[in-house]
Amino acid sequence: MMAAVTDSMRERTGRTLEEWVALVQESGLDPVDQKAVRTWLRDVHGVPQNSQWAVADAAATAAGWERPDPDGYTDTLYAGSKAHLRPIHDAVVTLAEGLGEDAHREGRGTYIPVVRRTQFVAVAPGPRETVRVGFRFRGEVPDDERLSPAKGFAQASHWLHLSADADEDDLRSIGPLLEAAYSQNG
Repeated sequence: MMAAVTDSMRERTGRTLEEWVALVQESGLDPVDQKAVRTWLRDVHGVPQNSQWAVADAAATAAGWERPDPDGYTDTLYAGSKAHLRPIHDAVVTLAEGLGEDAHREGRGTYIPVVRRTQFVAVAPGPRETVRVGFRFRGEVPDDERLSPAKGFAQASHWLHLSADADEDDLRSIGPLLEAAYSQNG
């Protein structure tokens, strides 16, 4: 997708990717602050969303930024006051990846998705000392009173929150939910 966005950049925005990167460098913005760059591109230049992401990534990379691996993203999510939630996160991701050889985690700035053909679960620190687990159900939603419709979280249709003191039984109990999401996204 990024190649298609880059290839059609001039036609959609009036500049090539290289020209946008040079403009970001001349703007005085911190090119590594990708959110600020995307906002500037949108508000000042009216650049479409996919192009904003491509330009911000290219400008940050040109400035020496290196994309973290999934562990790097996870380390950032669970730094400081959220560190005690990391074992719960790791257990959920391990369960999800264990569903099949095609299941793997990726890195994002605000959550960690586990992907098969498409993303089927997303895990992140949640509110009030919880770990948020978002499931992407494309068909029948399992009957589980803990599930709620997700509100704009990482392509999830439903979510639940595991408390900081979740135990092995709590973690095992989400297995059927993970399996349903996995089977509906393959």
